[in-house]
Amino acid sequence: MILSLLVANRAMVISTVDAPRLAVLVLVAGAISLACALWLGRRLAADSMWAAEMRERERKMEASRLELIAWISHDLRTPLAGMRAMTEALEDSVVSDPATVQEYHRRMRQETDQMTRLVEDLFQLSRINAGALRLTLEQVSLRDIVSDAVSAASPIAAAKGVELVADPTALPVVLGSEPELNRVVRNLLVNAIRHSPPGEPVTVHGGEDGEHVWLSVCDACGGIPDDDLDRVFDVAFRGESARTPAADGTAGGGLGLAIARGFVEAHQGSIAVRNEGPGCRFELRLPVAAAAREDALRP
Repeated sequence: MILSLLVANRAMVISTVDAPRLAVLVLVAGAISLACALWLGRRLAADSMWAAEMRERERKMEASRLELIAWISHDLRTPLAGMRAMTEALEDSVVSDPATVQEYHRRMRQETDQMTRLVEDLFQLSRINAGALRLTLEQVSLRDIVSDAVSAASPIAAAKGVELVADPTALPVVLGSEPELNRVVRNLLVNAIRHSPPGEPVTVHGGEDGEHVWLSVCDACGGIPDDDLDRVFDVAFRGESARTPAADGTAGGGLGLAIARGFVEAHQGSIAVRNEGPGCRFELRLPVAAAAREDALRP
């Protein structure tokens, strides 16, 4: 027993040789502890910032959802109220003049078409958000797509007094789905026409840049505030509070650009907007046919 106590006591005595070693060990342990504390502090700060960003993102998404519901409700109630008033007037023989009856029928058809477009937009957006968008890819001529979209948008431009200027001759073949790409270009054209004042041109240019083809639509809208540039492709964003449909019936629930972005990204492309000259420049980029096919076949 006494021998054990003597051995333990000797082991607890720090010799002059062990003291420097112990000091070094304490310094190393302190340095490691400090480094760990700093790393842990940074990690906690990063996690806190990430959590705050996620909460802010969720808040914005919820606000956007509520805004979309309010705008869609307005866009549905307005034509429905007008159609109900016109049908009641026809049923009660409030109007009997053939010209007026014909005008009522025309306006009811226009309101029905507007609601049909809105429902179709919601359906397409739901496919995009649910990841249920399935494209049938084939080699398509972007030149033909632009030509068709320009032809379809020309009556809208003429009614607004806006000149459409397009030169799609330099556009190559891309691997894509023609209906969706046609919808993208038409949405961009209609958006540019809607926000350009009468007498101003809307121009369409394009070309090939390496393994990508680019297409730009430039308008004369006067520019977009810098704070709104990042929100242009968000669902329900219009950059204005007015919800009165245009005379051509092209106004919708602020879904056109969001759908365009979804379709472009489904083609492994990108779309962006910037202020340029008297208005905005919307530019989309798509892989050319060969590059797109390689990406599609890559596991």
